[in-house]
Amino acid sequence: MPPISRRSFLQALGVAAAGPALALAPRFARAAAAEFTLRYANNLPASHPTNVRAKEMAARVRSESKGRVDIQIFPNNQLGSDTDTLSQLRSGAVDFFTLSPLILGTYIPAAQISGMGFAFKDYESVWAALDGGLGAHVRKQIGATSIFAFDKIWNGGFRQITTAEKPIVQPKDLQGMKLRVPPSPLWTSMFKDFGASPASVNFAEVYSALQTHVVEGQENPLSIIYTGKLYEVQKYCSLTNHMWDGFWFLGNKDSFSRLPADLQTIVQNAIDDAALKQRQDVIQMDQNLRSKLEGDGLKFTEVDQAAFRKQLQKSGFYADWQKRFGREAWALLERYTGNLG
Repeated sequence: MPPISRRSFLQALGVAAAGPALALAPRFARAAAAEFTLRYANNLPASHPTNVRAKEMAARVRSESKGRVDIQIFPNNQLGSDTDTLSQLRSGAVDFFTLSPLILGTYIPAAQISGMGFAFKDYESVWAALDGGLGAHVRKQIGATSIFAFDKIWNGGFRQITTAEKPIVQPKDLQGMKLRVPPSPLWTSMFKDFGASPASVNFAEVYSALQTHVVEGQENPLSIIYTGKLYEVQKYCSLTNHMWDGFWFLGNKDSFSRLPADLQTIVQNAIDDAALKQRQDVIQMDQNLRSKLEGDGLKFTEVDQAAFRKQLQKSGFYADWQKRFGREAWALLERYTGNLG
């Protein structure tokens, strides 16, 4: 092999050193080409169907906008707690945020109505309500503020109760139990009516609160119990289906209005189409998770939901919340749930 001159060696070294930078150049060029960079935050693990579909949605928006719109995703409370991120959304520091209607209720009380305890019996009635008159009513209330909700709500699933020491079989089993609930007036009110001691804890802190026995139990859909690994610090799961919960895909009005109309349409369609796919993902995931979680050591218990609803009727829970929401909103709810008593 002929000897390599010092000049040739330095030239080769320079090309090699430039290689990684040259390889990254197209990526930086694409990022710089975006006219609009939008930040989307949520409180769910990266593996949750919401974030899986959100990544697809962001890629679709980038493609259909020809690189003009870049949606950056921040999962798992990376930008702060639910209440902190909601404040950021309202101010425009965050452009999009998916949030439970019940937590949104701390800012817009009317939003909580879709999470009424033991109201919806199945998904058919949920989608009829939230894609129909009840959803339109709630979106109107949200839209009267500095934020708005896209048309299609995302699926959180029917919620179940997990505990560390004993299963919940009857309403009386909740008496005195320190139970984690999200920061929501309706959640707190319902479990107080069962005699529990609800404690509001943001989701990012739930695992450690259960692990350190700050609370004895919690309630969430199976998909979140699994992706959040809550089964590692809980022993029992009672299939209460005590409420359906979802995630409104919320946007900051001023931020969204800066997009030209054609880009708004691209973003709107991509987000709502992703919501429909995510709904089915969560349903399928929950159907398949029981055997998986049982294999991980979680013990399941069936419950009589009628007994829990009867307790809420007796305590005056429904009557109280009917007054809070008003007759018009309550009539919209019962159009899809039937008489709650």
